[in-house]
Amino acid sequence: MISTGRAARLLALASLAALPGCGSNSRPGGSSMAPVPSAPVSVSIPIPAAAPPARRVAPAQLVQAVERIAAGFEGKFGIAIRGVDEGWTVASPGARTRMPQQSVSKLWVAMTLLDLRDQGKARLDDPIVVRPEDLTLFHQPIAMLVKGDGYHTTVGELLRRALTMSDNTANDRLLTYVGGPAAVRAMIERKRLGDIRFGPGERLLQSRTAGLVWNQATMSKGNGFELARSRLSPEVRAAALDAYVNDPPDGAAPLAIADALARLARGELFTETSTRILLDTMGASITGRARLRSALPAGWQIAHKTGTGQDLGSRNAGFNDVGLLTAPDGRRYAIAVMIGDSRRPIRERQELIASVARAVADYADGRRG
Repeated sequence: MISTGRAARLLALASLAALPGCGSNSRPGGSSMAPVPSAPVSVSIPIPAAAPPARRVAPAQLVQAVERIAAGFEGKFGIAIRGVDEGWTVASPGARTRMPQQSVSKLWVAMTLLDLRDQGKARLDDPIVVRPEDLTLFHQPIAMLVKGDGYHTTVGELLRRALTMSDNTANDRLLTYVGGPAAVRAMIERKRLGDIRFGPGERLLQSRTAGLVWNQATMSKGNGFELARSRLSPEVRAAALDAYVNDPPDGAAPLAIADALARLARGELFTETSTRILLDTMGASITGRARLRSALPAGWQIAHKTGTGQDLGSRNAGFNDVGLLTAPDGRRYAIAVMIGDSRRPIRERQELIASVARAVADYADGRRG
């Protein structure tokens, strides 16, 4: 798996590649794009979309393993595994149910950006500013860099921060750049990614889940959001959380996410360069060390995205890890493990996710043997 530094270099190099049509002066958000260099530039060549492998019967060993894992966990959850190169699918009963994505939804913002890049409508080296009015809540390490007239950076750097650090402000600023939630939903529909919703952005999603109305001035700095939330009655919070988990505006079926990841891996969604950028950046993620990656043997690679929702007492709404696992022999497995509502301790939630990765590794190792 590549290092964070290599992922950053790939983003920087790829942003210099101009596609046909990059000479346009328009970009998402209405501001002008940086001029295209007049010197010869490299061009991303689309990968011919390989036909998906013929559907095969799922391996009994893995089906039985997932059944055992699912039987031992309490809560609302779904498990989906696709053999990217083998054509089979293993899914738990909840795999077709919409689960809260939380930060897993950052994937769709990244995909929208790379889709625009492939169309020549966005560049990763485009300058962008993150200002105080762009700050969100919870995990936003970029906030410490926002001073004076704002943090001046690039679109590619926001992409790196959103996917590898799960920075909420970096992601929401990127969301504004690509055209907002409507643009992401349009990409999901156009690419036929299936039963995947995209919510209104971090601020509105999290405030509604808590039972609050968002206030930028008081909630985006320090622990302002947490203080406002702590003043709510348990009844208000419970009602808001119930409404969220019963019909999550960012809900997605684990099976749809696993399918989208398999199609991404096969090069069916983006150009070769954009596909590599996304997978390599996901591979440099530093989140979720006790989830999927914790169960992988030496020689395996992972490109993934985690998501974690709010807690209310012992209850958690959204605890996920989705990604692409690559075995030492090169075979790939798209996995989505999503916990939509559970009172189980965090260690048990982590173990549920890790156990799925372990089952896949055991199957693949046995297959090689």
